[in-house]
Amino acid sequence: MNKAVKGFFRLRGYIWNIGYKPSLGGYERRKLGIFNAMNFLGILTGIVVPVAGLLSHIRFPPVAWAVACSPALISLLVYFITSRQRYELARIVFFTLYPVVTVTIYALRVDAGVEIFFLLYGVLSVFFLNNIFNIVGSFLLSMACYFMVCTVWKDYDFSLEKNNIYFYVFNHLVAIFFVFYGLLLIKNENTRYQEQTRDKNWQLRRSNLKILRQKADISGKAALLEEQTQQLTELNTLKNKLFSVIAHDLKAPLYALRNLFRNVQLYDLPGDEIKLLIPEVVSELTYTTGLMENLLQWAKSQMQAESIKPQMLDIARITQEVLQLLRLQAEAKHIYIQSKIERPVFVYADRDMINLVLRNLLSNAIKFTPEEGLIFVEAREERSHIEVLVQDNGMGISQEGIDRLMGESYYSTRGTLGEAGTGLGLMLCKEFLSRNGGRMRIESKPGKGSVFAFTLPKGGNLG
Repeated sequence: MNKAVKGFFRLRGYIWNIGYKPSLGGYERRKLGIFNAMNFLGILTGIVVPVAGLLSHIRFPPVAWAVACSPALISLLVYFITSRQRYELARIVFFTLYPVVTVTIYALRVDAGVEIFFLLYGVLSVFFLNNIFNIVGSFLLSMACYFMVCTVWKDYDFSLEKNNIYFYVFNHLVAIFFVFYGLLLIKNENTRYQEQTRDKNWQLRRSNLKILRQKADISGKAALLEEQTQQLTELNTLKNKLFSVIAHDLKAPLYALRNLFRNVQLYDLPGDEIKLLIPEVVSELTYTTGLMENLLQWAKSQMQAESIKPQMLDIARITQEVLQLLRLQAEAKHIYIQSKIERPVFVYADRDMINLVLRNLLSNAIKFTPEEGLIFVEAREERSHIEVLVQDNGMGISQEGIDRLMGESYYSTRGTLGEAGTGLGLMLCKEFLSRNGGRMRIESKPGKGSVFAFTLPKGGNLG
C-alpha cells in the first residue's frame, strides 16, 4: 500500500512539474501545476471514453471515435509545448483545439452530449491565459461553439441520448466533474494566493513598522549626534580660547611679579619705588586669581560626574564674604560697595556656584565702574523666588552688547582702567544659575550704569 501511495505522489509530482523552470514565481508555478493536472485528466478522458464506447457494443460514427480519442492527442501536444516552456502558446492550443474538435462532431450532425464542456473551456481560459486578447479570443470561441450547438444546430443524424442513455449520462457526469474540478482548483488556488498575500502583507507591515522604529531610532541618534557635535564644537572653540588666555594672560602677571622681585634683588630698590610697582602687580594678580578660579570652576562643571549640591543659603552672608574677597580690588579704584541686604535672605542653591556668580558679577561691576564710583547689592522677595541685584554707576552697556552677553558665546570688553577679561565668568554665571533653577537679566544704558540681576528658588523669608 505504501509503495502505491509513494508511486502516486511521484507521478503527481512529475506531472505537476512538467515545463517548470526556477524563474517562475509561486503563483505562476501553481497555475502550471493545475494546468498540467487538467491535461492529465484529458489524457485519461481520451482513453476511458473510447474504452467505454467499445464496451457498450453500439455502432458510433467514425467521427465520434476520432473526437473521443482527441483529448489524449491534444493533451500530449500541449504537454510537448509546455515542456519547451512556451506556457502561453500551450494554453492557447488547449483552449483552441478542444472547442474546435468538440464542435466538429456536432457540425457533422452527431449529438455527443458534451456541450457543457464549452462552458468549461470558456471559464478556464479566463483563469489560465495572461494576455487579454488571448483571453477574449478563447472565451468568445468557446461561447460561439456553445451557441451553435445549443441554438443553431437542432436536428442531428445521430443522438447519443437516443442510442445509449447511460453513455449519454456518463458524458454529462464527466463534463460536470470537469467543471466542478476546474472551478474547485481555481477557488483553492485563489484562496491560497489570498492567504499568502495576506501573510506577505502582514510581514510587510511588520517590516515597515520595524523600519519605522529603526528610522526613528536613527533619527534620534542623528539628532543626538548633531547636538553632541555642536556641543563639542562649542567646547573646542572655548578650549582654544582658554588655551589662548592661559598662554597669554596668565604669564603677564607672573612676569610682572618676577620682574619686581628680580629688580629688588639686583638693584636693591628702595621701598618707595617698590610701593609704586605693587599696585600694578596686585591688579594683574587679582585678574589672574579670578581667571584661575573661573577656569577651575568651568573644568569642574564640565565633568559629567559633577552635580549640584543645593542647600539653604543666606545671600546676606555670602555677599559679605564676597565683598571681603574683593575689598582690595575695589579699594584700588576707590570704589564704594554697599550691601543693602540687612537681614537674612534664604535661597535653595549650590553654595560654591552662587558664590562664584556673586563674585563674578561684583568683580565685573568693579571693572566697569570708574574711580570713586558706587556699587550696591540688594535682594527682593518675589512670590516664588528671590531676586538679587548688583547695580553700579559705571560705563553702561548698549543693547547690542547686552544681546551678545546674553547669547551663547563668550564676549568681553576692557574695563575703565583697561582691565582685561575673557567673558568666561559671565558664561559660568548663566550656566550655574540655570542648573540651580534661576536665570539672569541685564538692564543698562551707555553712560548710566548697569543692573545685573539673577533669580533663585526661595528658601525662606526676608527677615
